[in-house]
Amino acid sequence: MANVAASMSSSEQERILQQELSECSDLAVQVITLGKEAEHSSSECSDLADQTARLYQLLGSIDLLSFSTQPMIYKRPIHRIVSDVSKNLEKGLTLVKKCKKHSSGVLRQVFAITTTADFRKVQALLESSIADMEWLLSIESGVANLALPPIASIDPILAWVWSYIAAIQLGQPNDRVDAANELATLARDSERNKKMIIDEDGIQPLLRLLKEGTLPDAQIAAANALFNIGTDQERVQAIVQGHGIPSIVRVLADSTTSVQVAVANLVGRMAELDDAAREEFARENVIKPLMMLLSVDTTLDDPKAIQPGKACFHSLVQINKELGVKPRSLNNSLNLSTSSPSHSDGSNRGGHHHMKREVDTPEMRLKLKISCASALRKLSKGSVANSRKITETKWLLCLATIITTGRGDLLLNCLNTVMEVTAVAESDADLRHASFKTNNPAAKAILEQLLRILEEETNCDLLVPAIKSVGYLARIFPARETRIIKLLVIQLEHIQVDVAREATIALEKFACPENFNHLEHSKTIVELNGIQRLRGLLKAEDVQLHVFKLLCYLAPVIGNSRGPDQVQVQVQALNFLHTSARRVMSQYPELGEIFGKAIHQLTHGQPRTH
Repeated sequence: MANVAASMSSSEQERILQQELSECSDLAVQVITLGKEAEHSSSECSDLADQTARLYQLLGSIDLLSFSTQPMIYKRPIHRIVSDVSKNLEKGLTLVKKCKKHSSGVLRQVFAITTTADFRKVQALLESSIADMEWLLSIESGVANLALPPIASIDPILAWVWSYIAAIQLGQPNDRVDAANELATLARDSERNKKMIIDEDGIQPLLRLLKEGTLPDAQIAAANALFNIGTDQERVQAIVQGHGIPSIVRVLADSTTSVQVAVANLVGRMAELDDAAREEFARENVIKPLMMLLSVDTTLDDPKAIQPGKACFHSLVQINKELGVKPRSLNNSLNLSTSSPSHSDGSNRGGHHHMKREVDTPEMRLKLKISCASALRKLSKGSVANSRKITETKWLLCLATIITTGRGDLLLNCLNTVMEVTAVAESDADLRHASFKTNNPAAKAILEQLLRILEEETNCDLLVPAIKSVGYLARIFPARETRIIKLLVIQLEHIQVDVAREATIALEKFACPENFNHLEHSKTIVELNGIQRLRGLLKAEDVQLHVFKLLCYLAPVIGNSRGPDQVQVQVQALNFLHTSARRVMSQYPELGEIFGKAIHQLTHGQPRTH
């Protein structure tokens, strides 16, 4: 029913509401008229007419309200309650019609006996309708009314949802904040409540509250409510279909820090749960405000801290030009937060608005950066459009800087963002070639930080995304690149199996035939004792497949090697393959071809005496 209502135009919904009110009022007039004219049970009919007259007045108040505040009136409970009132009036009309003059005195006595209970039932129904209408008028005034109307006595949550939505739509600023917070709490409590809020048209009032920005507290409450509602793809789609993404991006670009934290969290959740939302955010260029917020207070004091050489500083000068900052001197630091560019290319469609910064604590600014980095990670996952925007030179350098100096969740989220972007680049040649050429200063800055992590870090949470990122970029490295291979080979013996597994998968990408330089990379892996280091992974079930494939890819190089040490390596490789073959081949029979080739190459390459 909610979807049907959403598909109607505002004028169509208004026409239907007016028709329902008119028909209900007509019914009330008939009951009043026949009730006053009744010849039998005249006292009961008169009471019924008086009750109906009260209902008629209330219907008139709702009708007048709908005309005077047509764009703002909350129609959802009106439809439901007026429909219920109509049913009760129809029962009353049926009853008073029976009170016309009857020819038979016997029939009159029988009728009087059989309708006494009916009068009581109908009177009770009309009394409930009066209470419902009075409650409806109270919430349409914009003040949350938590009293339970009779119509919602079976389901009190429905009455609360109606009351809160009406308060958000019609109430005073403080009432709107309180109501949005209550909806956020209801949505957090149960899946049923989330669905009810959407079905009762709660998304649009929350989006309007977020967009208007009269109070930061109101925007935060609206963002939190939408965050708690949008916990699966279908509910995120309800926000998208309500044209919420343009408003969300505008608020993110131009609001106080505390609001931006809540909105960045909302962006991240929506991007994580729905591919369509992720691409819609790309069209609205959400990456720019997120990266601008992430770069606040990020200063590149020394270009050499990111990437040696003059090329990197040249790229920093270019950033200054793009952001409209005048160059000062070689020794001056570049603070990416000094600019306040408008977001006219998508993030602020309504005009040129500078980001408004409030004076906040370092803790609040850090919280904002973490939220932005988390949103970027989720936006970039599987999205070429968002990844392409993130790999602009200035933003890659910003990520490299934060990876250099950041700590905790900020570092982890930025590192994971790089991982997601490189994952997209692995499957998109255009992005890979445009953004991750090894002579690109920004790409080199990122790669240097990834390699630094491989050299210095022991934290599994940091090593895994760094190793994955290097593996995703395996095709960009020239044949002479041995430092990366060496660092990955060393990680094969890491105490954490997760790290060793990712190192194996990364080396697999370097050695696979799809990599143009796979033979040179394979030779380096073998020369660095990569085969021997795989020994400890043979018993790890979730690594066996990748050890098996890596050995198959390395077989041509191992088989063509000569010398006493290489004979031992060939024997080890054969033993390792045979050890894992039964388990792997039973699950992945399609690997039979490369297994056969590997065995042939290893066996053919051994001296006859063996």
